[in-house]
Amino acid sequence: MPLSQQQAEAFAAQVLQWLSSDAARIGGFLGASGLGPAELRQLAGQPEFLLAVLDFLMADEPQLLACCADLDVPPQRPAEARAALPGGDEWHWT
Repeated sequence: MPLSQQQAEAFAAQVLQWLSSDAARIGGFLGASGLGPAELRQLAGQPEFLLAVLDFLMADEPQLLACCADLDVPPQRPAEARAALPGGDEWHWT
């Protein structure tokens, strides 16, 4: 059964918390996104931003697998959550 947008947003927020629990992980995300901590807090609840969080996670397989293990979810959950967010059904590799 596909995730609802609300479930996908909640999961992506968990991923963001997971990233934030480690200085290197959140530093990598901030560096890749060009955001600062204040901007991160402002954007944290926006579906487009949560889509970017999932994209960042899914771009690194070891990180993806570690996150899924820590959150006790199957490895396909980030992709399922991404697909449930607005614009998430389209994947751009560039």
